[in-house]
Amino acid sequence: MSTLDAVRAEVAELHRELTRYDLVVWTAGNVSARVPGEELFVIKPSGVSYDELSPEAMVVCDLDGNLVEGTRAPSSDTAAHAYVYRHLPEVGGVVHTHSTYATAWAARREPIPCVLTMIADEFGGDIPVGPFALIGDDSIGRGIVETLRDSRSPAVLMANHGPFTIGRDARAAVKAAVMVEDVARTVHLSRQLAEPVAMSSADIDALYDRYQNVYGQQALATSGDTL
Repeated sequence: MSTLDAVRAEVAELHRELTRYDLVVWTAGNVSARVPGEELFVIKPSGVSYDELSPEAMVVCDLDGNLVEGTRAPSSDTAAHAYVYRHLPEVGGVVHTHSTYATAWAARREPIPCVLTMIADEFGGDIPVGPFALIGDDSIGRGIVETLRDSRSPAVLMANHGPFTIGRDARAAVKAAVMVEDVARTVHLSRQLAEPVAMSSADIDALYDRYQNVYGQQALATSGDTL
């Protein structure tokens, strides 16, 4: 399997995670992934049912958002994804959903406060709100980059629109999309009881550092152990 074929297969598979976690309805939402070593990325076609998203259905675009390979028009968010890839070279995957609770926060134009250890772990602080932007050009992409360039958060709530997430690869971006919806729901429920209590900056930093650098199998992989 070529590198491009592998990325097509991964992007098709990751779209199933969006439906698995109820992050999308109908044909809304999208996952894209950068093609390693190329000025290209793979993204879903516009307006196509999730049931039809096979590897062969995925389309390939250059970093200006132009269709390079595929028979269908790319996602309406392609220009936004392309802008992110052009301006954040460390990003290997971008995800957009209209997941219910995260989108509700975006409708209020309100950041999700860092009041849970899970938020500190994954997002390193409050989950920020990006500016309102119309779909159709790279305005959304500019808002994503402006908001996340100097943030530890891999997620932004674009005002009156919904969450966009980024990651070192597409799977990491999907994980962030799943987690932003989960914490958006939990903090919303907490607010029905009382105002949630903020965490200290020192505790947030400690939790973030542990989760990013020690949690799971990362420490063993870094140390060279092969257990």
